[in-house]
Amino acid sequence: QVQLVESGGGLVQAGGSLRLSCAASGIILRWNTMGWYRQAPGKQRELVATITPGGSRNYADSVKGRFTISRDNAKNTVYLQMNSLKPEDTAVYYCNTDPARYWGQGTQVTVSS
Repeated sequence: QVQLVESGGGLVQAGGSLRLSCAASGIILRWNTMGWYRQAPGKQRELVATITPGGSRNYADSVKGRFTISRDNAKNTVYLQMNSLKPEDTAVYYCNTDPARYWGQGTQVTVSS
């Protein structure tokens, strides 16, 4: 059974930083393209960052230059470092494979202005 558990969200002021973690069981993350998704209230879920098994990274234009996705193979964990946060980054953040197959509970990120 695959479990992806997100953590690290919280309330932060605009311009601040957070690091999200995604701990996995039942799946080897380095064998999969992994992504961070987010869903803001009243909006569709969007893919904001991906990392391939080879380590290639891609980002949505809205977060490029501010967010960094990374992976720790030994810990079977994926991270999302978020800097220069903006109020429009407020959302529930989820990690998943790309394409998405295993939805967890997500972690709430709230950025105040």
